[in-house]
Amino acid sequence: MDTNLALVVLVVGVALVFDYINGFHDAANSIATVVSTRVLSPGKAVIWAAFFNFAAAFIVGTAVAKTVGSGMIDLSAVTTSVILAGLIGAIVWDLITWYYGLPTSSSHALVGGYAGAAIAKAGVGALVPAGWTKTLIFILLAPGIGFVLGFAFMVAILWICRGAAPSRVDRWFRRLQLVSAALYSLGHGANDAQKTMGIIAGVLVTGGYLTEFEIPLWVEIAAYTAISAGTLSGGWRIIHTMGSKITRLQPVGGFAAETAGAVSLFTATALGVPVSTTHTITGAIIGVGSTRRLSAVRWGVARRIVWAWVLTIPASAVIAALSFYLLDAIGLP
Repeated sequence: MDTNLALVVLVVGVALVFDYINGFHDAANSIATVVSTRVLSPGKAVIWAAFFNFAAAFIVGTAVAKTVGSGMIDLSAVTTSVILAGLIGAIVWDLITWYYGLPTSSSHALVGGYAGAAIAKAGVGALVPAGWTKTLIFILLAPGIGFVLGFAFMVAILWICRGAAPSRVDRWFRRLQLVSAALYSLGHGANDAQKTMGIIAGVLVTGGYLTEFEIPLWVEIAAYTAISAGTLSGGWRIIHTMGSKITRLQPVGGFAAETAGAVSLFTATALGVPVSTTHTITGAIIGVGSTRRLSAVRWGVARRIVWAWVLTIPASAVIAALSFYLLDAIGLP
């Protein structure tokens, strides 16, 4: 195996490791609500979520992958070491936040790491402003959209069911939450797996194995398989934070939060925006909790989560930049 091919294989492998960790780290996004409401056991919930993560491969396109792979970093500044360093930055930050049970965005860790490595290589001119504008706008909008939709769906459900017996409402929404969890898992897989596809396609272009930026079918299948396997493993520390530490949920609230999150994710995916699934579902959970009373939300936990969000892009960028300098020093192209 020649050196160039070996490096490409290495970076593709590391990208799929990140995708696996993404699923592991973000499993909470898909199953925290359905587990906390006891609609599904943790084991059944991760199987349910992993299946629909993978099913997204046959439903959505590759608009997000193209944004991440070629719409945020100038491909002329991309080398094997830039991509590898970016992945290292994202993986290290994901593992740190998983250890502390913080539901941060794997998506933003990835774009932050990619940007940090590219800046270390070629300066800020390596960034493509248009791609970053969309991403940064949605960093601010995603939790707000999730909050508004979660609040609105919950209010609408409470109004529609105002005369129904609580036991009957609970029974119906236990069934409906299976549907909302499936929809959210589809949206999670669709948006998050595509980010890794974009990185892998960038590696193939850089290595000379693609003449233009496109997403081969084998890359799609590999990325969806990796994220589904990660979800199947489950990141239980973060699931506990998302499912019970922010606010207590009943099946009706879990349905409202998951539906709000799914609507947000499908919209962002259709627009080709690499939105944070973590930010979206966290905002939706807080919105649902706020319909009871503001004190129903544990704002201290929420504040801690927001600080981790703020730090994600710069922290992963710094780790990636340091990784790039190390790889460059040992002579990796």
